[in-house]
Amino acid sequence: MPDRLEELQEKLKRFVEERDWHQFHNPTQLAMDISVEAGELLELFQWKMEKELPQVMKDKRRKIEDELGDVFLTCLKFANHTGIDIMAAAEKKFAEMESKYPADKVRGKNKKYDEY
Repeated sequence: MPDRLEELQEKLKRFVEERDWHQFHNPTQLAMDISVEAGELLELFQWKMEKELPQVMKDKRRKIEDELGDVFLTCLKFANHTGIDIMAAAEKKFAEMESKYPADKVRGKNKKYDEY
């Protein structure tokens, strides 16, 4: 049985194909779209102080979810278009993070890996 990510990727692939949007997709356009969608998510938090964040999360949760979904789907479109296995890429990156940021050295610290 396919997992949820595979099912979503296939569903998204069909969605794009049914609308003949593939012709508008290339790595540059899709990378820019990821940035645009991430910017829309970030805009929801613009100029908010730390103490305001719980209320922002409460008041704007639905919009935040929508924008996060847009970012995620656009990343999947990029992966589909380029043939990148997004799970393999994420797992590789996670392994690199574990190596760069060993818990016993960075716990409770917010410095870059080369600063500790």
